[in-house]
Amino acid sequence: MIDKQALLDAFQFRHACKTFDPERRIPDEDFRVILECGRLSPSSFGFEPWRFVVVQDMALREKLRAASWGAQGQLPSASHVVAILARKEDMRPGSDYTERFMREVQNLSEEGIARRHTFYPQFHKTDFRLQDPRALFDWSCHQAYIALANMMTAAALIGIDSCPIEGFGQAGAEGILAEAGLLEDGHFGLAVMVAFGYRVDPQPTKTRQTLEQVTRWV
Repeated sequence: MIDKQALLDAFQFRHACKTFDPERRIPDEDFRVILECGRLSPSSFGFEPWRFVVVQDMALREKLRAASWGAQGQLPSASHVVAILARKEDMRPGSDYTERFMREVQNLSEEGIARRHTFYPQFHKTDFRLQDPRALFDWSCHQAYIALANMMTAAALIGIDSCPIEGFGQAGAEGILAEAGLLEDGHFGLAVMVAFGYRVDPQPTKTRQTLEQVTRWV
C-alpha cells in the first residue's frame, strides 16, 4: 500500500497548472495508468456514463481554445488533453445502453436485472428526480467528476501536473466536438476537460480552509 505521507504529498503537489512545458511529453505507459484510474472509477449503479476523448490533434485543440476562455495556456502547451464526456438520455431506465450494460458488462442474472428494473426507475423518478434532461445530464456529469478527480490524483502520484478545465462555453465546445463526430449524435455532452503535462512555473502557495473548518462530526 502507498505510504500515507506520500499520498498527502501528492495532494500538496497537485495544483491547477495553467501553462505546461510544451517540449515534455508524458510517456505512453504513464498516461495509460492515468486513463486506467479513470476507467476503474466508481459510478452510480456502476453504469460508467463517461467517455474519455484524448485530444492530441492540435487543430482540434485550437478550435476548442477559441471556445475556452479558461484554457488559453493549457490547450496549446499540455502534453495530453482529455475531454470527459457524459451520457445523456442513455442513462434513462430501460434504455438500450443500460439494458446492454447490465447483461454484457455487469453480467447480472435475470433476477438481478429484474431488481434493477424496480429500483432504478424509482431512483430516477422519486429519489433524485431525473426526469428533466438537464437534471439527467448533470447527474451523469457528477459521475464523470469522480473519474476526473481520480485521474488527477493518479497523475500527481507519479509526478505529472494537471489542470481541470470548466472555463468554456458549453454550447460552443460541444458544437466543435459534434462537428468532429465525437458526441455520437447527441448521446454525449461535454462534462469537463482536463490537461496533463509538466509545469514550467513555480507552484503557487496552496490555500485551503483548515480541516476543522470544513469538517463536522455528529
